[in-house]
Amino acid sequence: MSDEAVPPAVRLVRDFVNTYEPQVDEESLTTPDRLRDWFAERQLIPVDTRLSPADLALAVTIREGLRAVLLRHAGHRTDPTAVARLDEALAAVPVRMTLAGGGPHLQAAGDTIAARALAQVVDAIRQCAQDQTWARLKVCDRDTCRWAYYDASRNQTRRWCSMAGCGNYVKMRRAYAARADRRRPPAVPPQPTDA
Repeated sequence: MSDEAVPPAVRLVRDFVNTYEPQVDEESLTTPDRLRDWFAERQLIPVDTRLSPADLALAVTIREGLRAVLLRHAGHRTDPTAVARLDEALAAVPVRMTLAGGGPHLQAAGDTIAARALAQVVDAIRQCAQDQTWARLKVCDRDTCRWAYYDASRNQTRRWCSMAGCGNYVKMRRAYAARADRRRPPAVPPQPTDA
């Protein structure tokens, strides 16, 4: 699916979660400046903004909590601690409803630049819920991947970020395991001995 078909709010949340790639242990948000650059590339904050290590820690906590929620969307058990930390982190990003600019949306109630940027991520979540695309945001079923993706399938049953990559890998491993099980000789129960 082309990225143009992914709604903008979904794309923002998905891309935010994907700032860390578990499969290769690649972290994009390594410093406050890298976080600032990520937000600035999406025009959420000015390029010359200064963010703090606390801003970075808050953003990473929100990101990993969102990954846990998207795991649940994909039918997996989630880490309740990550979700609890997400709720606590979201409390540190107070938002208020506004009707400025047309329809209702959330904006930061605080005046820090980081709070304004994170409030836009929170508003994207609200937009996804309103558009009924929230449950379509998932993470890959491959336990070593966990890449966030948008499930645009009609029945919302897609399980992998890429059928050609992760889907093929998982299916091939399952097929190999099934063939190996069929080749194994059946276990012979121990014979009782006369004592």
